[in-house]
Amino acid sequence: MIRIAVVTGAAGGMGRAITDRLVADGLHVVGVDIDGPALISMAADLDSFTPEAVDLTDADAIADLFDRITARHGGVDALVNNAGTCFMSDFPDIPAAELDRQMAINFSSAFHCCQQAVKAMAGRPGVRKIVNISSNGAYNFDVFDPPHYRASKAAMDTLTKDLARRYARDRIAVNSIAPAMTETPLFNVLTEDVLARAISAMPHGHAMQPTEIAAWVGFLISPAGDVSSGNVIILNQGRDVR
Repeated sequence: MIRIAVVTGAAGGMGRAITDRLVADGLHVVGVDIDGPALISMAADLDSFTPEAVDLTDADAIADLFDRITARHGGVDALVNNAGTCFMSDFPDIPAAELDRQMAINFSSAFHCCQQAVKAMAGRPGVRKIVNISSNGAYNFDVFDPPHYRASKAAMDTLTKDLARRYARDRIAVNSIAPAMTETPLFNVLTEDVLARAISAMPHGHAMQPTEIAAWVGFLISPAGDVSSGNVIILNQGRDVR
């Protein structure tokens, strides 16, 4: 039986790398993104890929998405909550609407996807997997991240731990991956000065690549990751070791 993985934010830099990795590992990936044309372009390059253009800030649209996936594929074996962004207004001048949208994109979308995925995983064989893409910004207060971005990722990590404990006996493993500076389109929200300082702080002297993060996602979703659950895996080249 082909395993079915759902990857949110699939059309972005990190999402594309994760999708490529999981397809290469033999999974069928349902790629979810608000950018429909980009998903269609991906589908032209990938055999084992289903594009789904969905607004992940809409809980009803997420429920409909998982209903379609279950009807088409019989359920879900893995979910990667990768969709996210970083709004750069700084405290105390963060507009209320920006706070709400930051939490909706980064946290609420993951929450609602987890709700639906757990139901879609029922009856599937083996250890089912949820991987949440968090951030070093959730805990490292030396870096530049604004507080509403930090809060959204910290909430995701708490959700990871709760679901890992809640569903351990159901054989659903839930982990977060918390990368530091990784070269994705989110670089475009930073000024050149901020970006240069952030990269210079990385011990290897360069940002990490999406393929490096995708390799960790692939590991966790593989059978080798079956025994890992409830962890926040920090990827930062050893930058914050004290």
